[in-house]
Amino acid sequence: MLTQHTLQRLRRLKLDGMAAAFEQQMTQSTHAELSFEERFGLLVDRELTSRDNRRLARLLKAAKLKFNACVEDIDYRHPRGLQRSQMASLITGDWVRQRQNVLITGLTGCGKTWLACALANQACRQGMSTFYVRTTRLLEDLRIAHADGSYAKKLAQLAKLELLILDDFGLQKLSRAQAQDLLELIDDRHGARSLIITSQLSTDHWHDTLGDPTLADAILDRVLHNAHKILLDGESMRKNA
Repeated sequence: MLTQHTLQRLRRLKLDGMAAAFEQQMTQSTHAELSFEERFGLLVDRELTSRDNRRLARLLKAAKLKFNACVEDIDYRHPRGLQRSQMASLITGDWVRQRQNVLITGLTGCGKTWLACALANQACRQGMSTFYVRTTRLLEDLRIAHADGSYAKKLAQLAKLELLILDDFGLQKLSRAQAQDLLELIDDRHGARSLIITSQLSTDHWHDTLGDPTLADAILDRVLHNAHKILLDGESMRKNA
């Protein structure tokens, strides 16, 4: 009776991990050999693990990553110019904490989006909020936001994200209005939050896709400053899929 009462109290306090561990301890004789401090420590560890897992699940769901990719599965054998030393540095997540950007360029099929999702997954595992979106879709969402009056709110929501992934940047030349929206988005993040941008175009050609030269200069100055560049080349990985 006392055990059930304790379990009910733990769940009422939303200590579900601790409740599950306590229930397990009561049904396994091996725990009887442990001291009170050891058993209590196991309860706390289980609760912390449970909370970490729930938070990770929430972050991954909110991120809407295109691929369920993780850094442990990165293929370094395929000849595409991926450097282990650079990736080892990025996997630490320090670049996000230091508000830096990652720019991944290369031809179709070389794994740009997958790699971006793997780094974003790693950020989520480190407790950081992330969000994946194709650049064209984001710009369309911002255009609609202008029309329905939610533009400022939309920008504010995006500005709060610790990491934003803009996929397939530069597929088409931007109008001045689109470039202005992109500048507003990037300016909010400059020095405050991080970006991952993937593109089929090398960064040398980004200026031409941004249309207005003045806006292009402002955007690229903020994006390229203090950015990590990953240039992928070689044959498409999809041929081996």
